[in-house]
Amino acid sequence: MSEAVANAPVLGGVVPYLMVDGAIRAAGFYERAFGAVEIARQPADDQGRTMHVHLHVNGGSVMLHDPYPEYGQPLKAPQAFTLHMKVDDVEAWWRRAVDAGAEVVMPLQDMFWGDRYGQLRDPFGVIWSLGAPIPT
Repeated sequence: MSEAVANAPVLGGVVPYLMVDGAIRAAGFYERAFGAVEIARQPADDQGRTMHVHLHVNGGSVMLHDPYPEYGQPLKAPQAFTLHMKVDDVEAWWRRAVDAGAEVVMPLQDMFWGDRYGQLRDPFGVIWSLGAPIPT
């Protein structure tokens, strides 16, 4: 592990570590869609894969890597989870993500629990939800 990766601050209590097909491309998408900031990256191998990208997104860390089937890590479709972000201006976050290419899964709407909430799917198959208290 490089020194830059070893010294990068990890934010948050639970840190998602996503395996996606194209971790470097995903990092670029998350920068455009969710304002992510890349903190560290291991260099790509001769096939363009990386074993580690560390991002800060909305006050927390998200980590990415490519599949390495030769090491027992084949690509599987994301399943059974949603990455949720509580944000300050949900309309602005929503527009930015959709404009970047996120697909609407559940339209942004006022929910019974008091949030304006919706769900998006990124081009890598990951479901993200955005929410903020309904303005009063």
